[in-house]
Amino acid sequence: MSCRLCRFYMAKKITNNAIGKGEVALYKSKDGKFRLDVKLDKETVWLSQLQMAGLFDKSLPTINEHIKNVYKEKELSRGSTIRKSRIVQFEGGRQVERLVEFYNLDVIISVGYRVKSNRGTQFRIWATKVLKEHLITGYTINQKRLLEQKDKLLELQRAIKIIQEKSQDVLLEGQTQELLSIIADYSNSLSLLNQYDEGKLALIKSKKAKFVLTYSDCQRVVAEIKRKILARKEAGELFGVEASQKFQAVVGALYQTFGGKELYSSLEEKAANLLYLTIKDHPFVDGNKRIASILFIYFLECNDFLRKANSEKKINDNALTALALLIAISEAKEKETIIKIITNLLKS
Repeated sequence: MSCRLCRFYMAKKITNNAIGKGEVALYKSKDGKFRLDVKLDKETVWLSQLQMAGLFDKSLPTINEHIKNVYKEKELSRGSTIRKSRIVQFEGGRQVERLVEFYNLDVIISVGYRVKSNRGTQFRIWATKVLKEHLITGYTINQKRLLEQKDKLLELQRAIKIIQEKSQDVLLEGQTQELLSIIADYSNSLSLLNQYDEGKLALIKSKKAKFVLTYSDCQRVVAEIKRKILARKEAGELFGVEASQKFQAVVGALYQTFGGKELYSSLEEKAANLLYLTIKDHPFVDGNKRIASILFIYFLECNDFLRKANSEKKINDNALTALALLIAISEAKEKETIIKIITNLLKS
């Protein structure tokens, strides 16, 4: 599956989003007496005959005659240098829509040389500079986006590989459907390739946690859990008994700072690390996975972040069970990917 994703991704054509269809830049002459809205598209600029007449301070028939000569003398070909656009303009107090021909920078420069206009020379210098800036900016933006998507694809591949490998473990026997659900949800949360190709790539901003989880909160929740499961005879007295100060350190790590900034700044990161560290650090003599899962839900619920808009849980109980088991059998080097899986599931 990942190989097909790779081929699909690398086959995508990179488009220059910096020069969008119909984007407009404002040109102003050095003396400030002339202003012009210039259309930027297809790595060039486009002006109508009327706009060129204003730019070169010549009559419309003069501009028309020069353009005819440009094509008559085969200095340029019409096909690649003319585009037609529908524009709305006022004529005799009425709003009229007309199909107007626009000419690219090659034609504008050719006409500029023919009329020997100083203003035309200024415009040519300006247009070349603006196009260069747009092309460089567009290339930079696209390179950045492309790298981001490559990173996301590699991240997805790593996650799928880990889940596929761990699915063979005896602890995850019978959890196939839940693991497939995790893969599907995670894949959806990272499905940025098509969004990028359509120019719809959006930055997903992490949510800040309003509720602050304290060690005493956790002790109270664990005590309540223990009381209930002991009553149902689903655990022994060692359930929820802390091993030294490990759990207090886990809770403290969620709000650890460096240089005045929290290491886990978002709600998703805090929730993911709460689940992961409570399972992997074994801070309790017994019940680490169950306690971690319940505290994970409690933290999300207190921050009003447990459910989707349709009231479904972002990570259902069966998927959470599989996720807890996956964390339990994961290797330390896989922590970063596991954390990313959890945070992206919460964003989905």
